[in-house]
Amino acid sequence: MQTKAHSTDHVAAPERAGHWNAVIAEAYFPLQLTFRDAGAFQGRLEKGSVGAVSLSRLQTQPLRYERNLRHIAGTTEEEYLITIPRRAPVDFRQLGRDVRCDPGGFIIERGDEPYRFSYEAPNDLYVLKVARPVLAEKIRSPDRHCAQVFDGRGGMGALFVSMAQQVQAQRDVDPRSAEVLGRQLIELLALAVDGQAGGGEGVRSAVREAHLRRAEAVIRRSLADPALSPDMVAEACGISKRYLHELFAEANSTVSQYIRDQRLIAARDLLQLPGTMPMSDIAYRFGFSDQAQFSRLFKAKFGQTPSGYRQQHAARGG
Repeated sequence: MQTKAHSTDHVAAPERAGHWNAVIAEAYFPLQLTFRDAGAFQGRLEKGSVGAVSLSRLQTQPLRYERNLRHIAGTTEEEYLITIPRRAPVDFRQLGRDVRCDPGGFIIERGDEPYRFSYEAPNDLYVLKVARPVLAEKIRSPDRHCAQVFDGRGGMGALFVSMAQQVQAQRDVDPRSAEVLGRQLIELLALAVDGQAGGGEGVRSAVREAHLRRAEAVIRRSLADPALSPDMVAEACGISKRYLHELFAEANSTVSQYIRDQRLIAARDLLQLPGTMPMSDIAYRFGFSDQAQFSRLFKAKFGQTPSGYRQQHAARGG
């Protein structure tokens, strides 16, 4: 991963606050920073990208960050930060929730909603920045998980935290490998969140959430199966088709739409891999009736044709 580093080491004391405000705005988005002692402040930030994921390591003295309405005015792109503190606890407030995340955990922050984030001791943080469309492909309704502390000390949470640190430390990763690493990071994040979400819900909603997650898992592992349909999913989950449709309607989707979107995402990921599999084979592999239908739906979702996407990705990887 090619990284760009910023530091206060050679910045004059009177200029450090302005310098660091600019560094943070460029790495994440504009924020209001409150320093304990701006003149004596020290900070270092290393930032790079792996595919669609921006990954940075932020090491600073105590600091408070605030995202206010004036920062959000005119924002057109929804982005999320996933922050992993490694040295000291962080306090976070957003959407009416106050949480403290200790080292060993991680939190999700929505960039187009006001928030306050701070730590009272020198800290070392790993931060992922991800656009909403990328995150929402793997985590349904990501807003539900903002200002919630996730455990990064065991299971999938530990794998996600460990991989984020390892990837951030890599240097000179080629673009094609970076795409794969970025996707794997989001996959691990989704698995970690999925495994820990819902602890504060009532029994009824938790059961429905579990049924929906099971149905989504059945769909994702059956994308190449020509028999994939709402009937098949309902039978695999042991629920009625009517109940299945209710679950997806509550998530502002339909079963057929979710199947189609997941197939398009899988086809897009396949187009990123080396090789020359004919476009028609990719279309048929994921259940599209013909190449023209596949091309039309792909362009509607991703803004370009499959062949154009493949050519662009090949040029970037070469």
